[in-house]
Amino acid sequence: MIAAAQAFIAQHQAIIGLVVLALMFVGFVMERFPATVVAILGTCTFLFLGILSGKDLFSVFSNSAPVTIGAMFILSGALLRTGTLDAIANRIIARAQRHPKLALAEMFLGVYVASAFLNNTPVVVVMIPIMLKLASALGISAKRLLMPLSFVCILGGTTTLIGTSTNLLVAAVAQDNGLDRFGIFTITPVGLVAGVSGTLALLLIARRFLPDDSPSQIALSQEHRTFLSEVRILKDGNLVGRRVGDVPFVKRANVKLVAMKRGATLRRSNLADDILEPDDRLVLRLELAELLSLRANKNVAIGLTAGHDNADQNDEAIVEAMIAPSHPAIGRRLIEIPFLSSLKVRILGMARFRKTPGPDLPNARVQAIDRVLVTGPADQIEQLYGHPHLYGVGSTSEREFRRNKAPIAIGALVGVILLATFNVMDIGVAAIIGVGLILVTRCIDADEAWDSIDGNVLVLIFAMLAVGLALENSGSVELVVGELTPLLRSVPPWGLVVATYILSVLLTEIVTNNAVAILVTPLAIAVARQLGVDPYPLVIAVMFAASASFATPIGYQTNTLVYAAGNYRFIDFFRAGIPLTLAVGAATCAAITFLV
Repeated sequence: MIAAAQAFIAQHQAIIGLVVLALMFVGFVMERFPATVVAILGTCTFLFLGILSGKDLFSVFSNSAPVTIGAMFILSGALLRTGTLDAIANRIIARAQRHPKLALAEMFLGVYVASAFLNNTPVVVVMIPIMLKLASALGISAKRLLMPLSFVCILGGTTTLIGTSTNLLVAAVAQDNGLDRFGIFTITPVGLVAGVSGTLALLLIARRFLPDDSPSQIALSQEHRTFLSEVRILKDGNLVGRRVGDVPFVKRANVKLVAMKRGATLRRSNLADDILEPDDRLVLRLELAELLSLRANKNVAIGLTAGHDNADQNDEAIVEAMIAPSHPAIGRRLIEIPFLSSLKVRILGMARFRKTPGPDLPNARVQAIDRVLVTGPADQIEQLYGHPHLYGVGSTSEREFRRNKAPIAIGALVGVILLATFNVMDIGVAAIIGVGLILVTRCIDADEAWDSIDGNVLVLIFAMLAVGLALENSGSVELVVGELTPLLRSVPPWGLVVATYILSVLLTEIVTNNAVAILVTPLAIAVARQLGVDPYPLVIAVMFAASASFATPIGYQTNTLVYAAGNYRFIDFFRAGIPLTLAVGAATCAAITFLV
């Protein structure tokens, strides 16, 4: 019985491979399970049927593309940790009030350039809250900025080989199939054409097809991440005698100066020209990462203590806690909260969902579900765990910026690009060396580096590489090529490019882009060889089409991010994405035909 089954599988394995692939596509589309799970199940099916051997499975782990992609995730994480992207974005926001149109143009240009050299997913993650603030500052709906943010990041990612994991993956699969190695800027001419055409199309469709509603609703959802804090000017620091408006941290776009206290006087307006004196207090509203970064400032003391001067703001132990409705301090001032006087801790800040507490930190009235950021010696902080009136006591997920390490992180990325561009070494090797540099210089801690890697992406890539190998072993690819070749013999080269692009972009809208890249690339190469044409244009068509997902929120991860953040409807992506897909597709196919 088993022998008969094995004989049947061996005789019909090409058809069986296509059936398994079709079932995987159904699984991708239905989304009953994550794409990673579907890919693993497909791999397991091929292993069970004997179409894929254990040796074949483990051979996919020698592919350099996933390792390179992981290294680029870490390099991107270092730029986030050192505040590099945040600093650039905040400068743009600062200009928005004076020159709103110019600020928007600069911001989208910056996003485009950043996405060409960084993985575009973390770029979108960083830019979403900045876009929300920019929309609020300009008085427009955030929905009119978030979707273009994703689209511009996608276009930027197609400009270089390292802009998106899809490009690296297609290049690696092509190299495994005997094609020469792609350089970082090999696809840049086509990418620039796609970027320009996409930008022009986006400008034309923006007014008519992008959704538009109140900007306040989305912005409000981000307010709970803003903390009220205050800093005391130390008499031996270098801020004494300086104008309030010249204080570096006050000038940052994600820090708002709420008031200044001098003695018992609290003032809220016309503060920029005041000269700071010792023990002046600046009341601030700022994001958590900025608040954590201020701990390293030796010129100020942050937050509240209840007479415990030895409650160091730089203590390693730092937690967030939520005030329970049963807390006895509800309605009382924060300075009166019991644990502040009984423990040698410091409250760095206080946050309230959709509202800003006040008028200042000590006198803010405690309400249920308020969140406080507390630091102190480990033995003191441990006493907050299990507190009956505090919910969710635990380490904060945010980290302070390491701005003094920014030049190293930038230099590491530039070094990777230059080494690969001038063929000094393979991009994967250069990226790993760059990771080693940023780790040893503490631009990013090891645990943060591993957290910055998107494990789902890497597992999906490895699983789909195994599926692709199984389809090749089974003869499924050869079967499809044999059926397609007679139909395509009379098609001109530009027609092959268009057909490949259309197939890839349709699949990308319903299936994850990396899966499409792995499956369609070897198919395109095989068809080109059967027809006796250059496979490079078809491979580049796959590379671009697999990323050019504009019409659905599920085809590309950056679309999914803004889909949730902007509270879009599925149809919103159809309305704006289909015209953009047609415009970018036409320009890209023309550019490939004439430039490759």
